[in-house]
Amino acid sequence: MQLSHSARAVFDEANLVSCAGLVPALALAEQAGWSEHLEGLSVPSPNAAAKATCVVAGMLAGADSIDDLDLLRHGGMTRLFKGVRAPSTLGTFLRSFTHGHVQQLDAAAAALLAGLARTVPALLAGGGPRGMVFLDVDDTIREVHGYAKQGASYGYSRVRGLNLQLATLSTPAAAPVIARARLRRGSVASATGAGRMLAQAITTAKAAGASGQLLCRADSAYYGWAFVGTALRHGAWFSVTARANASINRAITSIQESAWTPIRYPHAVWDKEALRTCAWVEHGGVRGVGV
Repeated sequence: MQLSHSARAVFDEANLVSCAGLVPALALAEQAGWSEHLEGLSVPSPNAAAKATCVVAGMLAGADSIDDLDLLRHGGMTRLFKGVRAPSTLGTFLRSFTHGHVQQLDAAAAALLAGLARTVPALLAGGGPRGMVFLDVDDTIREVHGYAKQGASYGYSRVRGLNLQLATLSTPAAAPVIARARLRRGSVASATGAGRMLAQAITTAKAAGASGQLLCRADSAYYGWAFVGTALRHGAWFSVTARANASINRAITSIQESAWTPIRYPHAVWDKEALRTCAWVEHGGVRGVGV
């Protein structure tokens, strides 16, 4: 028995909804003031707030292209949600964006996070006056295809794509949430714009109710005054991996043996098999555990 090549999937039941999870998501966004935050969007297109919401809803439902946004019109979706636009309309809307309009959306997203934190206090649980809030900044390369993709180029990963920079907030009791985001050309240096990114993320964190001690963290790509200086100016702690160089190595090797403090990991889960093969090793004057 073989499957007929004429068979095709059809979603034409007017009473079925393929993405019912959008109902609580959009309801929560409205409670957090999403529509009000979009009022400042000055894109030269009518009903900009409704179109922006369509794009966001489509991405939440799994769309990864303009054509995929047609899933918002399947089955009973248009009966459940009003103001749904066609993919072609949304594509024209997105192509009208300038860098300034993207910044307006960025501000709206930051305001939405603050609204969500007020609506759902557990979002940053433990971030109160006596708590600790972690602000992590990092970037990654997202591979893209097609030679006409604007900004796509080869970066540090040697993959042709775009560079995504994220600032996330978390606490010991709350999972990370995105505070700020940047989509940049693929060949950009990781730390480009780190100072401004961190300053905006700190402002967003405080607006979201992070009144405890703020600890800004980043890897060695952000080892520099732009990141550290911004944290200090805002009264935040910082933890940045220092790049290995001659001066750093000299500073480490000058530390007396008695001054070293072992790291204690609370609630650590140890691999007993791996521990049998661990031994103290010395490499380049820096002591550590090697397998």
